[in-house]
Amino acid sequence: MAKVVTIGEPMIMFVAQTEGPLKDVAAYDRFIAGAEINVSIGVKRLGHDMTYITQVGNDPFGAYIKEFIAAEKINTDQVFTSESFPTGFQLKAKDQENDPEVVYFRKGSAASHLGDAPTPTIDFSEVDLLHVTGIFMALNENTYAYVKQLIADAKQAGALVTFDPNLRPTLWPDEATMVARINEMAALADYVLPGLSEGQRLTGKETKEEIADFYLGQGSQGVIIKLGPAGAYVKVKTAAGLVEEVIPGFKLKEVVDTVGAGDGFAVGVITGLLEGLEWPAILKRANAIGAIQVSHISDNENLPTPQRLAEFIAAYEGSGE
Repeated sequence: MAKVVTIGEPMIMFVAQTEGPLKDVAAYDRFIAGAEINVSIGVKRLGHDMTYITQVGNDPFGAYIKEFIAAEKINTDQVFTSESFPTGFQLKAKDQENDPEVVYFRKGSAASHLGDAPTPTIDFSEVDLLHVTGIFMALNENTYAYVKQLIADAKQAGALVTFDPNLRPTLWPDEATMVARINEMAALADYVLPGLSEGQRLTGKETKEEIADFYLGQGSQGVIIKLGPAGAYVKVKTAAGLVEEVIPGFKLKEVVDTVGAGDGFAVGVITGLLEGLEWPAILKRANAIGAIQVSHISDNENLPTPQRLAEFIAAYEGSGE
């Protein structure tokens, strides 16, 4: 069982029960959202030890999140409670045709204040991998510094670092700052996981090969690019030289909700790396979990166990798709 650490902000997510603009919605279903908590759940369900660093408010939302994390058997010793700041939440529209409208209520949240005081330290001596995204680091200067220090500590101890840009432009003061800081953090990571459009926006390059070369040139060991339904591409430095692969995705008859697909993809990459899989197998797993994710409205409820993942791949391949 490998040990993984991540840091992020979990939020209560209210999903509209009916389609249409959020201003017209009268009833919602409650879930929990957050890219890093999605990854934590997925990694844990695939059999690895998971520690999630965060802070929630001393309120009903925070209490529910803490119970949820514990129920998923994610380590809670780095889940802190603020007496001064509330737990963030979001509203999410129901839209089966496009990316749904999402409105955040997270400014001044408990998680955004996690880096204010002297922060708790993590002993990375027994940690195999640190996963970070571009979301938590974007909340303020303190969360940015906290993430950067975590990466430095992890690398000094010999842990792998994976980085998903997970762009949230509304969290940044401007485009230039977002691009500069995301690319700065990507240069510190061993593996960078942008989507194709993210990579184009961040690097100014057009093709997947050019994007990969940009990050490899910054010092990353490997770049894994999400290509949506087309699958995924990897270019990675190995002892035998550069390895380059494109693995097709899983074509689905129906897409329910695209939110969370990238987090599922990251779960596949992280667990594949930890288990020593070859790159075609890693990308196949990542593509499969991403496909499973888009077939369910929740961001994380459908994340698979090993058995569920194997059954999905077998059923798909048996169907002749």
